[in-house]
Amino acid sequence: MPRPAGPPTVRLRRLAEQTGVNQGTLWRIEKGHAKPHNGTLETLFDLYDVPSSRRAELIELTKGAQQPGWLDGFKDALLSEVITEGYATFIGFESEARAVNTYESLLVPGLLQTEEYARTVMTDGWPMAPEDIERRVRTRMERQTVLTQRRNDRHPLEFWAVVDEAVLRRQIGDRALMRAQFDRLVEMSERSNVTLQVVPFDRGAHPGMSGAFSCFKFGAVAPDIVYTESLAGAVFLELEADIERFSIAFDHLRAMALSPRDSSAFIAGLSGQ
Repeated sequence: MPRPAGPPTVRLRRLAEQTGVNQGTLWRIEKGHAKPHNGTLETLFDLYDVPSSRRAELIELTKGAQQPGWLDGFKDALLSEVITEGYATFIGFESEARAVNTYESLLVPGLLQTEEYARTVMTDGWPMAPEDIERRVRTRMERQTVLTQRRNDRHPLEFWAVVDEAVLRRQIGDRALMRAQFDRLVEMSERSNVTLQVVPFDRGAHPGMSGAFSCFKFGAVAPDIVYTESLAGAVFLELEADIERFSIAFDHLRAMALSPRDSSAFIAGLSGQ
């Protein structure tokens, strides 16, 4: 189920009573609006009987969270609707995840878009001022560094994308723009940390037809999270049942899709048309 819009007051009151930590502080920590101090962490560790080995991992993770992220350079955009709270949360998860599995039914995944493709999608899509479009394009291009740069002494993001053939057939801009986008997809699929597959039309109905989604995988440091989006807004799913359902759907999608090698050949063929 999606995260609640407001604080779970009864539970927070009980937690505050047992830990002696201010209820507002606990709520800001839960919402990701504040970073916990080591003293607060130790108090919560004691309450939940967290083993010592796990405590060390979480404290190390907190140290990494205290480092300024690249999104801090977009504070003006964060004050507007250019980068919404949901989008900022998505970017934060993306930058911290060890791996992301994503399915797209209509557009090239943001991490694989060329600058011109991204700009055209934003210009022809939801109405925005030109300066806001440029802010979003800059943000999207900066996001893509997770695929090419080491992050906090970790390897680049492991990214597995499955796209419906409709993504490739939908013309964004002119043919030259699309050829450049196809070339980018083939180029990125050659990276060892990027896997790209295409579900052709002739495979018929499939589990991704209800819409795009992304699964964030954090390894041992945190549970997985699923992200979906619509005009109603961003939704982050954290229940085990939801995570399992989307994981199974993704497994089905990559099983019925063309192999990574055949997908690259398919995309290269479209580029040459």
